[in-house]
Amino acid sequence: MQAPLLPRHLAMRPLWAALALGWLPLSLAVDLEPQLASIMFATNNPTLTTITLEKPFCMFKASVPQTDSYKVNLYVMVNSGSIGQAAIQDNRSFPINSTFFETAGGQRGPYKAASFIMPQCEDLPNLDEAGDVNKAAEILSAYLVRVGGDTYCLLDPNFEGTCNPPLTRATEYRFKYVLVNTSSGFVEDQTLWSQPIWTNQISPYSEIDTWPGRRSGAMIVITSILSTLVFFLLLGFAAAVVFSFLGVGSSDLETQHETQISQDVVPKVQGPSEPFYSSVNRRQSLDRAEVCTSKLQD
Repeated sequence: MQAPLLPRHLAMRPLWAALALGWLPLSLAVDLEPQLASIMFATNNPTLTTITLEKPFCMFKASVPQTDSYKVNLYVMVNSGSIGQAAIQDNRSFPINSTFFETAGGQRGPYKAASFIMPQCEDLPNLDEAGDVNKAAEILSAYLVRVGGDTYCLLDPNFEGTCNPPLTRATEYRFKYVLVNTSSGFVEDQTLWSQPIWTNQISPYSEIDTWPGRRSGAMIVITSILSTLVFFLLLGFAAAVVFSFLGVGSSDLETQHETQISQDVVPKVQGPSEPFYSSVNRRQSLDRAEVCTSKLQD
């Protein structure tokens, strides 16, 4: 007999709503299913290779109070027509331990992707501390389980434990939580298979919308500011080039002008046979001055 679970309509609510209603008595024997993590905790979800789910808080009611006597296995399978017949336990009620390799990544059947201690409602982390950087990772780990987050287990031949390798992009998956009694090893309870959840795919370049009308106001403002800064940068570069050419031309003219003014005439060296014209002219001037003086005296 399965343990009582919460009503289905409560399972469709985000995690915070389930936590708020966790005090309700678990007396209705109906099935729940794994839920995609709330956007409050996982803003980028799903991704190309991962899907983050909410842990099954307040889903199961164990027959004994010891939390460590129960664990929860998470099974993953690619959505197909045979999902309803997919078995997660053998004929003796033991849970299966099929791996990612054995099931071809969930295409031939479900594989165990994670296993953790059954979360209890009274052990809920304090959401008021989620803003603390030092405690955020611990709180998210307590609330969420990330399928496809292990990138090394497939490459490590000595890896021991449950391998949770990256999922395939643009693929539809479904998930199931199974409650296992660690003392007996039997399956105590299980949820329904989740609704199909797709991993993301890379958009072709031709489908990327570049129309400005589809952009936010902040993006348009930032683009305008950057365009203006680039324009002024190019304008300053052009002005610097022009001024550099003008400076080179003016410096050449000044150099030529100074050279013409300061150029000294090298006196021509006179040979011994050439008349000394300056002395002759000076002698003639003296003779004329003497003639004029004698005439004045007469």
